[in-house]
Amino acid sequence: MKRLRWPSWMPIDPYILLLLGTVGLAALLPARGTGADVASGASTGAVAFLFFLYGARLSTREAMDGVRHWRLHVTVLACTFVVFPLLGLASRGLVPVFLTDPLYQGLLFLTLVPSTIQSSIAFTSIARGNVPAAICAGSFSSLVGIVVTPLLAAALLGGGGGGFSADSVVKIVLQLLVPFLAGQLLRRWIGGFVARHKKVLGLVDRGSILLVVYTAFSEGMVQGIWHQVSPARLAGLLAVEAVLLAVMLGLTWYGAKGLGFGRQDRIAIQFAGSKKSLAAGLPMASVLFGAQASLAVLPLMVFHQMQLMVCAVIAKRRSHDPEAVSPEEPAAPARTAVGTGSRSA
Repeated sequence: MKRLRWPSWMPIDPYILLLLGTVGLAALLPARGTGADVASGASTGAVAFLFFLYGARLSTREAMDGVRHWRLHVTVLACTFVVFPLLGLASRGLVPVFLTDPLYQGLLFLTLVPSTIQSSIAFTSIARGNVPAAICAGSFSSLVGIVVTPLLAAALLGGGGGGFSADSVVKIVLQLLVPFLAGQLLRRWIGGFVARHKKVLGLVDRGSILLVVYTAFSEGMVQGIWHQVSPARLAGLLAVEAVLLAVMLGLTWYGAKGLGFGRQDRIAIQFAGSKKSLAAGLPMASVLFGAQASLAVLPLMVFHQMQLMVCAVIAKRRSHDPEAVSPEEPAAPARTAVGTGSRSA
């Protein structure tokens, strides 16, 4: 039986449609009372398991091999955790003309989360960039983000970060960092199993994210948060995030050139340094923002889809660059990778 494939001409990631469907379900049938407690508990367990899988998947040897290209990784980390947050802070001046304060908090939060892994690798591969560097850069960013993102949130969001407090740091450690380290420790015994069943486990981590989204948006509906967002505000958010993405794509490409990186490294830096992870950001937001998480993650969800669509176009064009093809190697046909990025979000 021939397996059905998502049409290559469809610009929307199918996983985004599932996310939107989950938001719609939470709007129509939000979890309340005992159901909300059950959903919250299941979401907590799912997030812990999700980060356990991240730890089990990350090859320590691969990570250590990538340290040799330290200049590239430092550049990506600087883009992710320095340049992005600075642009997020600068966007404070857009309140209240383009953004409400809660949307600004969500926008600032998205600038603090780590980069993606799979989608960065996929786009780098299509554009004929440095794939090993993209693998290591994305993995390092995710690992560093487990510690750095909560610290940045404490420093920059402060009291505006919903339920953020010292207790949130403890929750981050117990819910995200401890399972991740447990996965790393057990990788020796379960790494092979995880590698052999990566497609099935991929469904598990996607399902975990959907559960987090349902729980967060259910809380938002019960709290009446969505009455704070108007179509005009959503349009303003789209415009602001389009500018943010354009600025980061330009800075990572031309900035890497100014630092002396070659074409393949510049491609890896652009795709790893300009994107943000939905998979890492959603669980962190659920811990940091509590009942306000539904509104806080809206900017991240919008930015995620926008970055996939734009980067798919850029990767396809980069694959046709004359310098992308060596004399002895014919050009491979470019493929659209919008659907590949949803695994890592």
